[in-house]
Amino acid sequence: MTEPTQADLVGVGLNATDTLIFLPEFPSCGSKLSVRSVSISPGGQVATAVMACQRWGLRTRYIGKLGDDHAAEVHREEFNRDGTETCLVTVAKCASAQSIILVDERGERTVLWGRDPRLALRPDELDRKSIVNARALLVDGCDTEAAITAAKWARQAGVPTIADLDHAYPGIEELLENIDYLIVSRDFPERLIPEPNLRTSLPLLHSRFHCRLTAATLGSDGVLAWDGGQFHHACAYQVPVVDTTGAGDIFHAGFIYSLLHGWGLRRQLDFACAAAALNCTRAGARGRIAPIAEIEGLMATGERHPQRF
Repeated sequence: MTEPTQADLVGVGLNATDTLIFLPEFPSCGSKLSVRSVSISPGGQVATAVMACQRWGLRTRYIGKLGDDHAAEVHREEFNRDGTETCLVTVAKCASAQSIILVDERGERTVLWGRDPRLALRPDELDRKSIVNARALLVDGCDTEAAITAAKWARQAGVPTIADLDHAYPGIEELLENIDYLIVSRDFPERLIPEPNLRTSLPLLHSRFHCRLTAATLGSDGVLAWDGGQFHHACAYQVPVVDTTGAGDIFHAGFIYSLLHGWGLRRQLDFACAAAALNCTRAGARGRIAPIAEIEGLMATGERHPQRF
């Protein structure tokens, strides 16, 4: 096997083909609605974050699993076009992961997601050198055992680990014990700790799992982070929202990009918020992966949503 090249970021986790259905409003039970438009594009939490970092000039590697259908070909073509190195496992006679995403006139989305169980990445399908020959590791935890294995290898090699989590998958606690930067959705902390207040739950997660940073993304309310000594809140930027699909993925990409450039936490959070906001101005998980200069321009001159914390 060829020795893996040194990467800035390696991502282990989900990819998906997103079918976006734009509606005037979210349908109620038994209703009928006219569809405004439909579009199909590649997505997936980790795959999208990796692609963003690649477009911003980082050297990236994506590790995941695909079926043998046309969707798999589309994913491969996009990775190749942007120059992302891949370690892909192909499952014969299997459809790749699919998401149906309903987007209302405000740009808010509801995700219907499905994946053949054979697409679950196993620890024995990982190559240690592909994980440790990197400056950072991103996991989403869906295939929890594989994510745990990758995170342990990274930790042992001194590679910072970042997690993007929406769900408390079985066995997730062992993964969290090996995560340095835990950046989760608003509702995730309460699924592990019976505490709805983020000002209480984020420090509890920090001390329980010994992370360097625990943070929750809050949509138009920005992001709230705890570094072990104090809270940091960054307000979201006001932009004309078309579709919020992929906002969290691009936020993680922005955080990783700024982390690897050695910026301070305040600038890390601001950059991630600005990158996520600009992605919301187009349709799709990768609809508007804006150039660095445009992101920095929004940071310099953009208006923000009101301070919530």
